[in-house]
Amino acid sequence: MPLKLPAPPYWAVIFSSQRSAADQGYAAMAERMLRLAEVQPGYLGAESARDSAGFGITVSYWDSVEAIAAWRQHAEHLVAQKLGREVWYRDFSLKVARVERAHASGQDRDA
Repeated sequence: MPLKLPAPPYWAVIFSSQRSAADQGYAAMAERMLRLAEVQPGYLGAESARDSAGFGITVSYWDSVEAIAAWRQHAEHLVAQKLGREVWYRDFSLKVARVERAHASGQDRDA
């Protein structure tokens, strides 16, 4: 089921990654980051998928670049970022984009 978001504009942070073989608490940290993001000012939601080979994409949605910057600098998120670079990911990329239009099934027109 598609994520319900407000009418654009809003911001998307697109994080794609290739996992390493190391687990070392990854699932617990991923769950903690999701729960922590959910209570951050400006957070609108997230969608995530990972395939059996370990490639994943998570898109989080935010109401402003200031909210994204605050999340990027959150103390616990900084710890997760460090562990991601050093332990959990072989490769990753991050992109920030402004969503100008959005459409989902069941809608008559672009929002």
